[in-house]
Amino acid sequence: MKISVTLLSSYLYCSRKLFLEKVLKLAEPPKESLVMGSIRHEIYDNINKNEEQIVINIEEKVPLEELNVIYRQKFLEFLRKAVLNNKKRLEDVKLNMLDAYKKSYPYVIEESQLRALNIFNFIEEHNIFGKELWEKLTPKIISELRIESDELKLKGIVDQIHVYENEYVPFELKTGSMPQSGVWPSHRIQIAAYSMLLQEHFNKPVKEGFVYYLDSKEKRHVAMNPFMRDEVKKIVNDVISLLENNNIPDFCDNKNKCIKCGLKETCYNEEEVNNLIKVKVPSQNT
Repeated sequence: MKISVTLLSSYLYCSRKLFLEKVLKLAEPPKESLVMGSIRHEIYDNINKNEEQIVINIEEKVPLEELNVIYRQKFLEFLRKAVLNNKKRLEDVKLNMLDAYKKSYPYVIEESQLRALNIFNFIEEHNIFGKELWEKLTPKIISELRIESDELKLKGIVDQIHVYENEYVPFELKTGSMPQSGVWPSHRIQIAAYSMLLQEHFNKPVKEGFVYYLDSKEKRHVAMNPFMRDEVKKIVNDVISLLENNNIPDFCDNKNKCIKCGLKETCYNEEEVNNLIKVKVPSQNT
């Protein structure tokens, strides 16, 4: 059995909710934050998949402002497509496409300016263009890499991997709040798991990763250490045990999580939960 890396994060956030979703097959009502998060992920995916063509087409020195225009036009095109692709989901959370566009516009503009400046500075330093510019540009960014491991019992899609000459650095893109320092525990484990997968896949040591909190526009560093590997393995086994048994975990001890949870009504109705367990769980094991 191989489980998704995202299940490790979900387990640490609230194991009871994970049980309701994955064992009892209850679906949380759609949320605006989740839809906007999907739009942002889609935009970043298109940015990373298309930047090579943008860079290859730069065949001579151009002013920074001209590079800004090139990047801005392409990135806003990706924004428009992402909003359109999520039209139905936006309607489900009662958010119109124009509002979704406006909410995403500032960070798309900032990202276009940062990448344009990076290219401008690289050209100024190395005086190379076109294919050579792309080939020598560091870091390269791999987007949405699917990866799995029988040994680790894990599979997943890494949001971004920054590739240097002999180094792979995973990045997770997250919406929502961030802690005062460091990263949320569930995000730390997620980065650790992806680091382990990348290390096995590329046969290269992965020493660090980053969580990029999009709403706060801040990257938080996560250093790998030997203890994290053992921690990830333990949580993997705990999640598999949860999925294979009908023992529902206890209630979450963080009421703030419960307030925002779309499954809280069912979760606190123990009679309904017990009935669902009797009906659904045996049918999965037959």
